[in-house]
Amino acid sequence: MENNSERYRFEIGSFKCTAISDGTFSYTPPTFPPPATFLFPDAAREELEQVMREYSLQLEKWGEWISPYICLIVNTGEHLVLVDTGSGGLSEKTGKLLENLYAEGIKPKDIDTVIITHCHPDHVGGNTDGEGKLVFPNARYYMWKDEWDFWTSEKPESMLDEHVKDVLLMNARKNLPPIRSQLELVEGEREILPGIRAVEAVGHTPGHMGLDISSGEDRLLVVSDVVLHPIHVEMPEWFASIDLLPEQTVLTRRRILGKAVFENTLILAFHFPFPGLGYIVEKGNNWQWRPIEMIS
Repeated sequence: MENNSERYRFEIGSFKCTAISDGTFSYTPPTFPPPATFLFPDAAREELEQVMREYSLQLEKWGEWISPYICLIVNTGEHLVLVDTGSGGLSEKTGKLLENLYAEGIKPKDIDTVIITHCHPDHVGGNTDGEGKLVFPNARYYMWKDEWDFWTSEKPESMLDEHVKDVLLMNARKNLPPIRSQLELVEGEREILPGIRAVEAVGHTPGHMGLDISSGEDRLLVVSDVVLHPIHVEMPEWFASIDLLPEQTVLTRRRILGKAVFENTLILAFHFPFPGLGYIVEKGNNWQWRPIEMIS
């Protein structure tokens, strides 16, 4: 099987990895604000226009952000790990995770570990099927404890924006309770499985989690939604409207991305152009996203 636009195989040391597409989602009015407002609500207009031009975008004409949703399979030899379960049936162009897993010869029952980076619909919507049954019935689930505590409390009622509250809460109430008996909550940065370590990445949500995956001399840093668009790499202080804790988001970005630059670590970003793999490189006083296709 060859790599394609929905499945991309690569290796981290002895680990066999596959970036798996769950499809794409269109963020567009009236359901969402215009993309620039959604992704960079507090950016100064003149500076925003300048940066957008470098990405061949025009502020007034950018009416739709089509975002990939990229999950990850890691076959460690001992465990078959899935990072995030995708969005389920969020739209007609999403929910392709199972189809692509089957195309890779992987059945849902084969997955023994599911790691959830956070509880937004595009990351846990595939936990259950239309009947509310677990899609990955044999898996042990892992999630940052603060994330579980937040979404199973009454705090979202007062903290979430009105235009997304109903969707986010409905998703959490459908897809979180069924995993409880198979869930292990992660407190603090630690190894979840040999070679797979939880990384604190709070900001986008109260218990947002990244992963540091290492085997031999190779490493992969799964940043999930620490950054949503490549512009966030260049302008890390431009938090998104969906980032629940903006100041913490910026601090987390600077810490994680700065370390990735210093250590030249391969990155996987959930919403970046497929397969979401690349490096953070220096660009003057800032950073820039360098997708793997551009690495010579």
